[in-house]
Amino acid sequence: MRVRVYYNLHKHTFSIQHRTSKGWRVRDYADTVRLTDVTFKVSEAGRQRVLREGRKNVHAFVIGTLADTVPDTPHRVTYNPFKAPTFVRADDGEPVTEAPVAVLHHKQVSIA
Repeated sequence: MRVRVYYNLHKHTFSIQHRTSKGWRVRDYADTVRLTDVTFKVSEAGRQRVLREGRKNVHAFVIGTLADTVPDTPHRVTYNPFKAPTFVRADDGEPVTEAPVAVLHHKQVSIA
């Protein structure tokens, strides 16, 4: 099942959204989420609103298929709307738009 995941600043955990007939709805929360066939999505309109207002809003997502286990994910990925318009690798700053697998754990995202 394809899901959309973001870090929930109020609950201090990840919110997992499922698509319904009414759009994306939060169905679960988790401290660790494992995904395959991953896409990283940033809403440019949402990012511009953050830059304009200086207030955080939900506009960046990790989209993928829920998995029980995945291979090692050695590369950390970050997102900061003030520094880059996309998710980037923490080690070299290269943009990341997709990955075969990702693990979201305690506010951090890592990919294979």
